[in-house]
Amino acid sequence: QVQLVESGGGLVQAGNSLRLSCVVSERTFSTYAIGWFRQAPGKEREFVAAIIWSDGSTRYADSVKGRFIISRDNAKNTVYLQMNSLKPQDTAAYYCAAGGVPGLSPYRYDYAYWGQGTQVTVSS
Repeated sequence: QVQLVESGGGLVQAGNSLRLSCVVSERTFSTYAIGWFRQAPGKEREFVAAIIWSDGSTRYADSVKGRFIISRDNAKNTVYLQMNSLKPQDTAAYYCAAGGVPGLSPYRYDYAYWGQGTQVTVSS
């Protein structure tokens, strides 16, 4: 059973930055991804970004492209989400998830394990 623990959420003003961390208990396959998703109240959980352990290739949602950066530290089994130029519409619970299929899937059902989430609130 893969366990994921997120941290780094909080309350920030619009325009500021936060860095989220996701510590993964074990890596599954090197070609599988770790993804970040978010869910705002009353909305569906949506894809934010994903990264492949082995080669560091990445994928982003259009809504965060150019503002968010996903990275990983293989030695620490940790994936980061650097969030810059935050907007009030970025307010959500952020979840990291371990992929259950190869590649950079943006679909929730392709992720087998999930963390408990960390809250990000951006004030205007």
